[in-house]
Amino acid sequence: MKIDILASGSKANCTLLRQNDNIILIDAGLNYRHLKNILDNKELNINNIKGILITHCHHDHILGLSGLLKRINTKVYVPLNMVKEINKYVAKDNIEIVKEEFKLANFNIKLLYTSHDVECSVGYIISYLNKEMVYITDTGYINKKILAELDNKDIYIVESNHDEEILIKGSYPLILKQRIISDIGHLSNNMIAKYMQKKVGSKTKYVILTHLSEKNNTEELAYNTMKKSLDKVKFNSENIIIAKQNEPLETIEV
Repeated sequence: MKIDILASGSKANCTLLRQNDNIILIDAGLNYRHLKNILDNKELNINNIKGILITHCHHDHILGLSGLLKRINTKVYVPLNMVKEINKYVAKDNIEIVKEEFKLANFNIKLLYTSHDVECSVGYIISYLNKEMVYITDTGYINKKILAELDNKDIYIVESNHDEEILIKGSYPLILKQRIISDIGHLSNNMIAKYMQKKVGSKTKYVILTHLSEKNNTEELAYNTMKKSLDKVKFNSENIIIAKQNEPLETIEV
């Protein structure tokens, strides 16, 4: 299983998951031309995208969705609660309604219902053979039911959006600060570090931090907060990786 995080942040989010020639896209925040250029540079065929998963319908996650669906023969896979919102951007014929567990391009996918200020938002546990990946972003917290399912996965791709002190002291309006730190906002460095300390295990190879705020966080703070927490469980800090807004990460394989 190979993972390519192409963009992560408040402007655009897009991740590729692939196995041989089968590719699925998680979020479509990049326009078609930009996405195709990145895939061409990686010697990947954009027409091999077998399906698109959408975590939620905020602009930075669906910016390129409509244009992409007009140019390649694929569909967007969403739960029933997201259909009404996603239908504002794509035709019904392009939408495939999925249950909590389903299969797409040989990947087994389980929905994780997250907590964000939209009608419906989800994360995923995605597996192929004996490899498992957790993908959680844009949520104010992770509930106990989901946490119970996250133990000892091969790779965690998780939100580390903000540093609480920078946010509180920063220039954002109070109402926006309250939204970000609320249960329907975003995970802070400290919150995700505490979660991961309890979840990483003997087979965990990577922890990738995503959706860093440009104004309320730094790569150094996000990394050091996670490192301090995972040092306590002897996780190799060289395998804590920061996803970037404007630069695709090198391919990660588990």
